[in-house]
Formats: sequence, structure tokens, C-alpha cells
Amino acid sequence: MATDDARNLELLELLRATADAAGAALTPDLDWSVSGGHPGQHVADVVVDDAVRSVLDPAPVGVLSEESGMDQGAHEVVVIVDPVDGSTNASLGIPWYATSLCAVDDAGPRVALVRNLATGVTYEAVRGGGATCDGAPIRPSGAQDLGDSIIALNGRPETYWGWRQYRSLGAAALDLCGVASGMLDGFADCTRDSLGVWDYAGAMLICSEVGALVQDAEGRDLLVLDPSQRRTPVAAGTGALLAQLLAARNA
Repeated sequence: MATDDARNLELLELLRATADAAGAALTPDLDWSVSGGHPGQHVADVVVDDAVRSVLDPAPVGVLSEESGMDQGAHEVVVIVDPVDGSTNASLGIPWYATSLCAVDDAGPRVALVRNLATGVTYEAVRGGGATCDGAPIRPSGAQDLGDSIIALNGRPETYWGWRQYRSLGAAALDLCGVASGMLDGFADCTRDSLGVWDYAGAMLICSEVGALVQDAEGRDLLVLDPSQRRTPVAAGTGALLAQLLAARNA
């Protein structure tokens, strides 16, 4: 156990250093024009990815990044990286964008960190060790009924689901951390397979460590180490609310 604890601390320190590098790379003069790489990629995304890879590549871990793909090598642990989740927000100066990091092994998500790069607010989790926001324990809201809930949405549903209010904030990793911390009651991806594992893996561990639930709308495994795969996560702080969100999402 002591060895596992020491390794978890090493991984957490690595993720903190990686998030620091991402933040340092987000200088005011960054180029937010389209990169010409994959759809939706900005030049700035590539710059920040280079910065995080400069920290991760020398470490004894594989890397799966939204911007530069999969490079596992012979490593047992793979760090899933979204250098800038919510890069459109970042390009517009909307302070809701993050670096999302999740170290995974054969047993699943192991250590996670999601940092709002605009504010510095940082969520962390270690498997079996709970989750925190800026070092303080967090918990979900406990909302049971959709009609009493504030829901974050990715994309736009075709009909009103019966929520009390909704928000469309533009960074799934932070939205899911909002569910974990009780700032939001639930989250639903209204699109068809637009989110990659880098968008939600870190926040998924943070949610699970505080008892919030995250599920793919179609019942598929959310943890996929294939950059071509997409999923449709739905989350809530309680099983009752999750069931209502899934029913509304899939109606």
C-alpha cells in the first residue's frame, strides 16, 4: 500500500507540473487562429500541447492527447490529456476553460486533475482517496428531481426536458467537476458522439470519488484509449436524477 501511495503522489505531482506548464504556455499573445490540423484545433492548442508534452514525455508514462494522439510505449500508466478543454472559450476570453488530466492503469482512472486555466481553481482525485477542490473536500448536490435541478448541457436538445434551469458553458471537464462539487446538479451531452475521452476522463474520476455518477447515454464503456472513439456522457449527483436525465436524453 505504501508503494501505491507513493506512486499516486508521484503521479499527482506530475499532473500538477503538467497543468502548470499549460498555464504558463497560455500567454496573452497566443495565436487562436485555426491550425489546419484536426477540425476545431487552434494554433494555441498545439502550443499548449507542446508545453504539456515537454513535461509528460520524459516521465515514465504513456500519453493520449487530444492534440497529438496516442503514445503509450511500454508504460503501465497512460495520462489522458486535454491541453485546453474549452479552447473556444479561451479564444474569446470567457473564463471557463481547463487543462484536464487523468492517469489511468489496467484498473481504470487512477489519479486526476482538472484546472480552470482562467481562475486557477483546481480539482484533484486519487482512486479510493476522495476528491478535492483547491484542497478542500467536495460533494455533489444531492438533487433528486429534474424539475428542481440546474443542468449543464453540451450541445442543444431538441425539446425542453423539464429542468429548473440549464447552462451551456462550453467545457465538459469543468461542467462535470461542477456536478462533483454540487455547483451543478447534472450534466448531459446532447450531441451524437462529439466528446473524446480527454474531455471527461479526469472529471469522471473526480465525480466517482464523491459518489456522483457518470454514464454513457448508450451504455458503452466511457474509458476508451482510442483517439478515434467518441462517447456521450451524462452525469448527476444521484441515481434518481441520472435516470431522469438519461430518459430525457434518449427519448
